[in-house]
Amino acid sequence: MNEHSFAWPTEVTRRLGCRYPIIQTAMGWVSDANLVIATTRAGGFGFLAGATIAPEALESEIERVIAAVGSSNFGLNFHMFQENAAQCVELAIKHRLKAVSYGRGPDKATIARLKAAGVLCIPTVGAVKHAIRAVELGADMITIQGAEGGGHTGTVPSSILLPQVLDAVSVPVIAAGGFSTGRGLASALAAGAAGIAMGTAFLMTRESPTPEQTLARYLAVTDTDKVRVTLAVDGMRHRMIDNEFIGRLERSSSLGRLAMALGSAWRWKQDTGMTLSHMVKVLVQALRDDPGALSQVVMSANQPVLLRHSMVQGLPDAGILPSGQVAAAINQLTSVDELIRGIAAQADTCLGALLASRQNPPINADGQQGAASHPHAAREAS
Repeated sequence: MNEHSFAWPTEVTRRLGCRYPIIQTAMGWVSDANLVIATTRAGGFGFLAGATIAPEALESEIERVIAAVGSSNFGLNFHMFQENAAQCVELAIKHRLKAVSYGRGPDKATIARLKAAGVLCIPTVGAVKHAIRAVELGADMITIQGAEGGGHTGTVPSSILLPQVLDAVSVPVIAAGGFSTGRGLASALAAGAAGIAMGTAFLMTRESPTPEQTLARYLAVTDTDKVRVTLAVDGMRHRMIDNEFIGRLERSSSLGRLAMALGSAWRWKQDTGMTLSHMVKVLVQALRDDPGALSQVVMSANQPVLLRHSMVQGLPDAGILPSGQVAAAINQLTSVDELIRGIAAQADTCLGALLASRQNPPINADGQQGAASHPHAAREAS
């Protein structure tokens, strides 16, 4: 396929070295080496999901991408609360990866180490105050995720959060939450963003490792109301597709939720390390304290397993289905290449039309070009 020449370079394309200002986010059990390779080859920028790659396999996944694309021009996502966070930092530096992304981020000293090694630090935030703090710690860019985004998400829509953060920080800002089209990319660039980041749109591609049964559930969604926020999993805002598991969790009492959390952990005890003695201990503690709070703790610890049920084992009703609202707007699987190039081409068209309309204002009723075509135009001209 002939390369599409994108006419609107940004700080994302310049600093990350990708052809298009389109970033594939790190989704647990989804953003593996194959997805990052496909993204890189198509001209986007991909992040490996370091939080769900086994520590002993992480370096080989990084090396797979490097061997396939011929460079370290991709990123690694991690969280400081994961046991191998230090390993992620060391591997990013060792292999000279272009960037790292994170939510609950590293401290200032660790960020300084990464930056000194030439690794760009790009945290994801959902509030203005978190963006300001991230820049104070040394972030090179900021990804803002609006409330439309999947998984853990905030309360402010992208259309409001993006201009707020652009006004608050001086580093390039990437917009996430609700993007899957070239129109979305064009609107973000026109608003001042340096690019867009997408998760759900990449999950719903042919290169995604997500099992067919689970992908079918995503494709079946046609109503954004079915991609909603719940607090039932761990007490924090999660946007996900409705399924049987979430419904039962929300209908249960605090003690019932704890029973479900423990039952899930016990059912998959090989993955969670749950033992009968530990289960009894947790139940006794719940009776003494707050079963609601304890159920959230247990479910939070159990979350990677719940995600694995749907994203690896193909059991969409036994786990959770994180998703942005944009899933309702996607009705077929495309390749990563088709997704990225289609977005870039449509954005080119939109931005080109906008520029042309500015250079050649429409003729108004008086036969004048552009004069008084807007209610404020006469005042601005006088």
